[in-house]
Amino acid sequence: MSLPHQMTAVEISAPGGPEVLRMTTRTVPVPGHGEILIEIAYAGVNRPDALQRAGAYRAPPGASDLPGLECSGRIAALGPGVETWKVGDRVCALLPGGGYAQYATCPAAHALPVPAEIDMKSAACLPETCFTVWSNIVQRGGLKAGERFLVHGGSSGIGTTAIQIAAALGARVFATAGSDEKCAACTELGATAINYKTQDFVEILRAEGGANLILDMVGGSYIPRNIKALADDGRLVFIAFLESPKAEINFAQIMLRRLTITGSTLRPQSDVAKARIAEELLATVWPMVESGRLRVVHDSEFALAEAAEAHARMESSAHIGKIVLKVGG
Repeated sequence: MSLPHQMTAVEISAPGGPEVLRMTTRTVPVPGHGEILIEIAYAGVNRPDALQRAGAYRAPPGASDLPGLECSGRIAALGPGVETWKVGDRVCALLPGGGYAQYATCPAAHALPVPAEIDMKSAACLPETCFTVWSNIVQRGGLKAGERFLVHGGSSGIGTTAIQIAAALGARVFATAGSDEKCAACTELGATAINYKTQDFVEILRAEGGANLILDMVGGSYIPRNIKALADDGRLVFIAFLESPKAEINFAQIMLRRLTITGSTLRPQSDVAKARIAEELLATVWPMVESGRLRVVHDSEFALAEAAEAHARMESSAHIGKIVLKVGG
């Protein structure tokens, strides 16, 4: 396959709001040992992209400075040592960065095959959310069938994925959202929806015996409330802090009720850790995708040149499900 030397991309011109995203031309990256080069069809838009744009989430050493942590497309080239893929394969991948471009590289072990049952647009929405949800509610949170699971931000990309995976694993799922429309979307996916503007999730969960596991991306004032909402021996997992990472809590409750508080971010984890997540997704979650048990909830699609509008849409919190950029054909 003959590859171009230059590609179109979206870069962060300076830390700031969505308006700092601008079109640019970059050299097509060359895959290193154990890497693949993907000709991108669609790129997912995620909160970490906005944090990076604002200057609050630096790319790890060696990663592209371009935003974009997930994509779908076809393999355009193989780096030395790659034997599990071939040029032309349809893949979706977790990227270290660089997804807002026509081409991006990533470790071959961080790519997954695009199931025949779904299109490239849906495939681009799977990696970041599935890697994040699986690693935090299963690997870290230890979710088991029959447990009560609460996810905040249930209508977000993470939330809609967490609801479906947890339900498929046999958990009883609760989800908070901020409007009747968003609550209806959570209910349709299999959750007991809680409108946090009119209902108290602490009271509701305590009446049910408490949550065994909570996945939180809000933080701030939710932190002590989450602790109250947990059942004894419950686990609280943080993946983001839309409000604040700080709160005053009573650690005596942690001890007396044997609670576990943990959390993680995905991007800084080792290539080996991400490869292990990918293996488990392929074995356990991909059959859910292929059977239709796990489906992507689409909010909106923007052209690559409209990345600023896509970020504005995401930061408005009006979206339900995933936002994508159309990059290639």
